[in-house]
Amino acid sequence: MLSRAESINHGPTRNWTKQIELRHRRALIKNGKFFQPPPGGSEDFKELFARVAAAGVGRPVDKDGFPQGPWTPDLLAAAISQIDANPAGIELRTVQLWFEKNDKGISANNIRWLARVLGCNDPEAASAWQAKLSASQSMLVSKRRLVRRTRSDVQNEPGDDRRSSATPVLSAGASHRRRFSLARVSEAAFSGRSLLNLPASVFAGAVALQFVSYFLGIHSVTYAGEDGIEKQVGFIWAPNWTILFIVLMPLFLSLVVDQIANWKSLGRSRLLSSTVDAVRPGEWRQKVEASSFTFATVFLICIGFAGIFQWIYVRLIPVLTGNGSYAIDWGSKALVRPDEIGVVQQVAFSGAAYLYMSVCFYLFVAGLILLTTLVDDYAQLKKSLDHQFDVDRTRSIDAAGSTIMRGICRCTVAGLLIAMCMKLQSLYVVVPAPNFGAWLASDIGSVFTRLGKQVDWGEYSMPTHYTSLLVAFLVCVVFFYAATRIGLRGSPEIPLARMTAALVFLVLVYLLIGLIAGFSVLLGIGVLVAVYGLCDPGFGASNKALREDGYVL
Repeated sequence: MLSRAESINHGPTRNWTKQIELRHRRALIKNGKFFQPPPGGSEDFKELFARVAAAGVGRPVDKDGFPQGPWTPDLLAAAISQIDANPAGIELRTVQLWFEKNDKGISANNIRWLARVLGCNDPEAASAWQAKLSASQSMLVSKRRLVRRTRSDVQNEPGDDRRSSATPVLSAGASHRRRFSLARVSEAAFSGRSLLNLPASVFAGAVALQFVSYFLGIHSVTYAGEDGIEKQVGFIWAPNWTILFIVLMPLFLSLVVDQIANWKSLGRSRLLSSTVDAVRPGEWRQKVEASSFTFATVFLICIGFAGIFQWIYVRLIPVLTGNGSYAIDWGSKALVRPDEIGVVQQVAFSGAAYLYMSVCFYLFVAGLILLTTLVDDYAQLKKSLDHQFDVDRTRSIDAAGSTIMRGICRCTVAGLLIAMCMKLQSLYVVVPAPNFGAWLASDIGSVFTRLGKQVDWGEYSMPTHYTSLLVAFLVCVVFFYAATRIGLRGSPEIPLARMTAALVFLVLVYLLIGLIAGFSVLLGIGVLVAVYGLCDPGFGASNKALREDGYVL
């Protein structure tokens, strides 16, 4: 036991030692991140990278000056992608190869970005790390050349991480091909390098169909019904083949693509940077893969039933047999005017159109599945951060939730517009009106004579009517699922009441289309509400917090 004099003598010594430790700890912090100078020695890239990743060099530090944990592939890929000078970002698979035990190194371009992360965005430190990483990569190349020369069977030199995405990873001397995954392929379609790739492809397909219909002479088709009225039923006059696939479907897909890209590159990476590894949920790709059965089921329904089966029953059989219970339109011209278009041309074009339609609606439902996965991903990340109370962290969580809800609201509005367009077309083909405009004008005129009275649509079958109901149902389910997991327990910045009220009104407009006379007035108001919702999904609510936090709306 120390005497009083010894305690007095040791007190200043302990304080002095603590000050030295604090001063040393501050020297290891640059720009709020844990820093270490490049070590000496002649390590190759794999050895050097394993050491610095485990030490957490370049990771943010906590209030005591300690790094928040080692690097993981997710965190490092997010950190590199957030560098302003690197707009293209980096693939997660490329970073994963750095962590794995293989003979793949790192490209010169990625050395630059990794050096900036390890150098804590300090020019001098980044330069030192860049030199060290380049030397370690050269050492790795020399080692694998030496190993290759000692082998009796000479093999091709493995490439660096620029070819990593196209080269299978060798494990225990055997190559394992990644099995085909419809979920992974579908997610990749929504995660291209350009936000316009997917919607532009859908737009191009619709335009191609318009041109082919013109060459076949079914772009403008009129026929006289039993009432004697010459009715326009040409392909380019059908809104569910023009407005829907040229405007509304590309709009919906672009909103989903933007939402997923915003989450993966900004929202998710920000929340992951604050997540403790022990409670960090699984990777985004794993969560997408978990829905593989759902993607496969939807694919079979959309392609097999909505596409092939519906085409056979609605288009092929009536044209071949010469009769059917469906109203005459562009797909039935061979029945009423066989001298102008042959059965083969009619069948081939309708088959191509229905195949295109089924693929588009698979993409539509796949987008909804990915939005649901995104909501689950956010909810799990939020749950893992609930015990780490911090004002800035809570603000980032709420801002991310608000951004997701606003994006899903936009997607729901676009989906309801698609459903309205489909229902309008299914009703138009059975009404005694010469064209679409005359039908809506006549309905507006009925406001003064038959407002609210029920409309009789005759005995015709309308399969598109039920398809539109399914579309409206699905987008509403996704919205209310997101509202339950995010909105009801989320930030006050989420204007859930306004969003819900607007969407309920749009659903009411959809249900009343063709049900009562004068529905066109409500339809016009609904379109205005929808356009406003696409521009401002908060419907007038403040989004100042989101802009201050740097989220894109």
